[in-house]
Amino acid sequence: MIRINLLPHREEKRKRKKQAFYALLALGGVIGVGVVLLVGGYNARAIGIQDARNQELQTAIAGLDKKIAEIATLKQEIEALKARQQAVEDLQGERNQPVYLLDELVKQTPPGVYLKAFRQEGQKVAIDGYAQSQERVSELLRNLAGVSPWLERPDLIEVKSTALGQGKTAKKVVEFNLNVFIKRARDKDQPGDDARGAKGKARERS
Repeated sequence: MIRINLLPHREEKRKRKKQAFYALLALGGVIGVGVVLLVGGYNARAIGIQDARNQELQTAIAGLDKKIAEIATLKQEIEALKARQQAVEDLQGERNQPVYLLDELVKQTPPGVYLKAFRQEGQKVAIDGYAQSQERVSELLRNLAGVSPWLERPDLIEVKSTALGQGKTAKKVVEFNLNVFIKRARDKDQPGDDARGAKGKARERS
């Protein structure tokens, strides 16, 4: 006896393929969603870690800025203390300026020069006097410029011929006035001067 299958097997086959396709499509969607979730979670974790690092860096930078501000304040305080110390040293040194000035004027005034007056304004001293000749005045200027350890920068203001006395006893002399500056105690001995002195001594020895 022959059996004949009258069921629409082709339709059943298409239906099974369609179901399998939908199942694969759903599975792919689930896998895609899972991948998206995994990547999103990883990125969120990485961003959180980076934010934490950034926060640590900002905290460290804020701490460094605070230390830098403290250092700047300390530098200002140190400079202020140095200025005060220098001012005290200048005042102590200026106490002895009249003594140094008179002593230096006695030492550096050559024979034939008579000082009649001097006035001090700060570090500048104005000197008036008489000299036997202009050469004596030049010698005084050289002494004040290069020999004196306490006086510097002499500036001749005026020099003129005049007469001292009256009648036959009058003598022709040179009247002059000049300015000279007193060195401060801190400027008296400069490193450059010490170095030049050392070189000069070395040359003398050689």
